[in-house]
Amino acid sequence: MKILVIEDEKRIADSIRKGFELKSLVVDVAYDGQTGLDFALNEKYDVIVLDRMLPGFDGLYICQQLRKEKNHTPILMLTAKTEVVDRVEGLDNGADDYLGKPFSFIELLARVRALARRPSQVENSSLLSEDSLTLNTKTYEVSRTGQLVSLSKKEFSLLEFLLRNKGQVFTKEQLTERVWSFESDILPNTAQVYLGYLRNKIDKDFPKEKPLINTSRGFGYRFGISEKKR
Repeated sequence: MKILVIEDEKRIADSIRKGFELKSLVVDVAYDGQTGLDFALNEKYDVIVLDRMLPGFDGLYICQQLRKEKNHTPILMLTAKTEVVDRVEGLDNGADDYLGKPFSFIELLARVRALARRPSQVENSSLLSEDSLTLNTKTYEVSRTGQLVSLSKKEFSLLEFLLRNKGQVFTKEQLTERVWSFESDILPNTAQVYLGYLRNKIDKDFPKEKPLINTSRGFGYRFGISEKKR
């Protein structure tokens, strides 16, 4: 996971960076709004941790500019302003979550992980497809060869994540972290079980179609048809 931290208080920024790096996260740090906005617009991040009060461009302005540019990277806003009206203002301007100062690093890490697990929002991506499978994020309909497939809410979320990241290999642990809620009471094999459900519904129920959920032995799971099989 790659994180951008935009925070002008160097002590806080460096402390956050050190904590994230100890958790094996990749971190870029910007100490002012201008630099932070440049990083956010020119690099790809899983989550942006953004201070509200910054020299140059403030956090609200950065949120506004990113959303205007159709950049939907999840934003966690940090601020000493904890009044409800301030939180609402931040959320209304494009922030996805809000954490007041002072905060515990454990809570910051949990919120960042939760934001990173949300399916990414891509412009004009309400209809996702691979081969004969289509998924509509607005109507929540899934079909293969034109035939509707009935999925549970969690099966739908897992399939959407796989479609948005087709071709990539994920371990069951990575799938659990990215799709299931941080607070959920889940078992180590939860992702594996749900992959089995999906296989039955979108692959085994359509034996004439090429399988979409594939196992990369020793590595994990990959969604999609390889170019060699197309």
